[in-house]
Amino acid sequence: MRHLKATEKLNGRTAFRPLDIGTKLSVLPPGEEVPEGRIPLWMERGAFGSGEHETTFNCIELISQLELEKPDRIIDLGSGTGILSIAALLFGAGQAWCVDIEEDAIASCQRNASLNRIGQQITHCHGSLEKLEETGFDLGMANIYGDILLKVADDLAARIRPGGKLLLSGILWEYNFDVRSRYQKLGYKLLENRMHTEFSTLLLQREET
Repeated sequence: MRHLKATEKLNGRTAFRPLDIGTKLSVLPPGEEVPEGRIPLWMERGAFGSGEHETTFNCIELISQLELEKPDRIIDLGSGTGILSIAALLFGAGQAWCVDIEEDAIASCQRNASLNRIGQQITHCHGSLEKLEETGFDLGMANIYGDILLKVADDLAARIRPGGKLLLSGILWEYNFDVRSRYQKLGYKLLENRMHTEFSTLLLQREET
């Protein structure tokens, strides 16, 4: 990784520097030179969620290890800037549904999708999860607080197809066991449990029926 810290002050404004994640992807502000052999993920300058947070960083590392294909459908709950969905699409997924309660987050996601020329592959949903009609997703992602993951567990777990995966992060250590146990009771097996400085990340797979 070229930079351990991706944000800096530039002329009194917060900007972010290029950030390499894993062996393949670089998060870059517009106009930055693309490192040789890397996949660029363009993010607007100063965007919150540009990859430097430990939860976002680890989610993208795990996404890069999944075998994503064009037919794969993704749901991204609490999508924010859209960085996780954009990464998944750049790694080969076909379509993403980004759900967020904040209008500013939806607008940011739309701008970043346009920067990466994948706007047509993302459907934006402003509101809570229950407003979304689609189901049968191949991959679910939610980088949100553990207490919220517990509240939406029944609905979110049911929207993933048998054999599909769930990537959950933003989970403080104190919520790790409760979140992990809740989704396992809903028919998921644990594939990976990463403990970070303050937060944790879970990769789970829905059992085949």
